[in-house]
Amino acid sequence: MANALGIVSPSVHCFRRRNRAPLGLDGSERKTALICLAAADGGVEGRVLDSTSSRSCRPRFVGMGSKLVGCGSAVPKLLISNDDLAQIVETSDEWISVRTGIHNRRVLSGNETLGGLAAAAAKGALQMAHVEAEEVDLVIMCTSTPDDLFGCGAQVQRDLGCKNAWAFDITAACSGFVVGLITATRFIKGGGFQNILVVGGDVLSRYVDWTDRGTCILFGDAAGAVLVQACGSDEDGLLGFDLHSDGHGQRQLNAPAKDDHSNFISNNNGTSLFPPKKASYSCIQMNGKEVFRFAVRCVPQSIEAALEEAGLTSSSIDWLLLHQANQRIIDAVATRLEIPSDKVISNLANYGNTSAASIPLALDEAVRTGKVQAGNTIATAGFGAGLTWGSVIMRWK
Repeated sequence: MANALGIVSPSVHCFRRRNRAPLGLDGSERKTALICLAAADGGVEGRVLDSTSSRSCRPRFVGMGSKLVGCGSAVPKLLISNDDLAQIVETSDEWISVRTGIHNRRVLSGNETLGGLAAAAAKGALQMAHVEAEEVDLVIMCTSTPDDLFGCGAQVQRDLGCKNAWAFDITAACSGFVVGLITATRFIKGGGFQNILVVGGDVLSRYVDWTDRGTCILFGDAAGAVLVQACGSDEDGLLGFDLHSDGHGQRQLNAPAKDDHSNFISNNNGTSLFPPKKASYSCIQMNGKEVFRFAVRCVPQSIEAALEEAGLTSSSIDWLLLHQANQRIIDAVATRLEIPSDKVISNLANYGNTSAASIPLALDEAVRTGKVQAGNTIATAGFGAGLTWGSVIMRWK
């Protein structure tokens, strides 16, 4: 696929636990190794390793499991329908819905911000988990569109009142939430953290060319969050995972920085010296056909690898929850995995592609409507710009 499509490099590496080669995108064998996925039975669980560390107020334990105990979501007030977009570009509700499955999307308006959506989603997760803000040890903000150049994780931490927490941002586009979720479980397993908020949120409406019907029909704004909590290894809800990235596919989906052409002080030969060019980001540019081909090939492979790590098959999962990019992609992946449509979670029609928010947003709706029940096994996958993609097999509560 790599050479034929020019999307994914055949040398792309994945994070794996055992030496195997099911994921060579060009059909070649590949061996890589990293990451322990489950605490050993018995072992060192609960053993204090370092009570004199910089986090001495809390003993450090290793070998702990992780479980999802709460979720929340938030969307902007303004709803933009396909009919609304038909007033801006040459399109129609039928044209958009047939090709994408999308009917509506939410877009920031007024004083709304990504940080505000993220804080609201995180509060919902805390309330469901019956955890106070002061009990949170870490806030991971997964976004490619922060309110501030330097990220907004710390601002979300502040707004929530998580005064005992550390916070940072992760940028991995539509794979961001999956990366953040896996990162949270590693902090619990080896760092002694007990309660971690993972927030996925994006406001891609800021970077959409609303005159380009190829992209403006796709994206919406939202935030979703989960509370990941430490538990014993026998309760571990992170059953397996798989991660990839390949910068060779960046040209297929991007929003590159662009220079502001201003007046510059030049030397005698005309070369500009000062001041440096101001930069801003261009609108989202996407080769839809190539991204579709990448997703329907790589995502099923990634999920199968994560299932293998978990010792499960596709028939063992209760729900398939993919990044909500396009209904055709969701349907194609489900078909390749032989997962029936009644086991597929999708809310794409109401919100569009909300990037890092899409998985936790759909999960929150499925939990609160009673679709997802305690003990259910969920296969989830994110994929998008970078290119990045990855999968997690997880158990709800």
